Parts: sequence; structure tokens; C-alpha cells
Amino acid sequence: PEWSQDMTPSHPIGRKDWSRGFTLIELLIVIAMIATLTAIGIPVYATALDHAQVTKAITDIRTFEKEIAFYHLFNGRPPDTLAAIGRANWRDPYGNPYEYLSYATAAKDDKWGGTEQGTAKPRKDSFLEPLNSDYDLYSQGKDGLSKESLTDAESWDDIVRCVDGGFVGLASEF
Repeated sequence: PEWSQDMTPSHPIGRKDWSRGFTLIELLIVIAMIATLTAIGIPVYATALDHAQVTKAITDIRTFEKEIAFYHLFNGRPPDTLAAIGRANWRDPYGNPYEYLSYATAAKDDKWGGTEQGTAKPRKDSFLEPLNSDYDLYSQGKDGLSKESLTDAESWDDIVRCVDGGFVGLASEF
């Protein structure tokens, strides 16, 4: 068979070329798949972000514990504020200042509420017993709110130091 210039095998006569794009159904399927993956991925990402923020706050509190211990070792008493260990403007992962209350300072000043650093108050467990015997150090958590007792709902998301450093973590887990 002979082929002329106008008869090319790439354009058969009488046949439409449907392979140039996606059909509407194919596009809708792809969009549905992307939406499903997004619906699964966003909560997983949010959970991982929350976990990372709590872990960061725990790490900061453990670091502050060591710095407070060094300060106590060299000065014979715990610092009055976090400024004494160079952490005056240090913020937790949620943007709030860490709360610190030295019991020695509170007894000396005869006060149990508020510090130069913020609004720290001695924390209490479910039996209304102090969480620590030396000082309180905590993050107010995601909501930025705290109450004196860990049983109050506003305190459940706080990252607290308890039992003189034996536990550091979410107040809801203590």
C-alpha cells in the first residue's frame, strides 16, 4: 500500500481522539481521594503537633530544674524568680511565660499568689496537698489558663512538675 502525504497513521479517518485529557468522573475521583487523605492527615498532624509541644515544655522544665539546682548549690537557696537563672522572658511552646514560685521566697515574703514573673500559685493535687516541697514550676498549657488545684478542668492541659521533680508531664496524667 502506498501512503500519500495527507494520510498519516497518527490521525485515522473517522475516529475521535479521547486520550487528550481526563474525564469529569476521573477528576472527581481524584478530588475525593485528596479530600479523604486530607481528612485523615489533619487530625494526625494536630495530634503530633500537640505531642511535640508537650515534649518541648517537659524538656524546658527539666532544663530549668537543673539550672535551679545549680543556683541553689552555689547560693544556698533557690532563686526568687526565673530571671535569676537567666530565663526571665522564656516562653513555653504556647507563647506563655513559664510559671515559677519558690516556696522559700513565698514564705519569706508571706505571700502565696503572684510573682514578679507572672501569676504563679502553689499547685495542689486532688487531696489539696502541695505538689512539691521546694518550688513550683509549670507551663499553663495550650489554653493559657490554670487553677491552683489540678482537679480543675482549666489545669488539665498544664505541664507540671510534681513530687519535687519525680514527675513532669501533663497535669491530667498525674
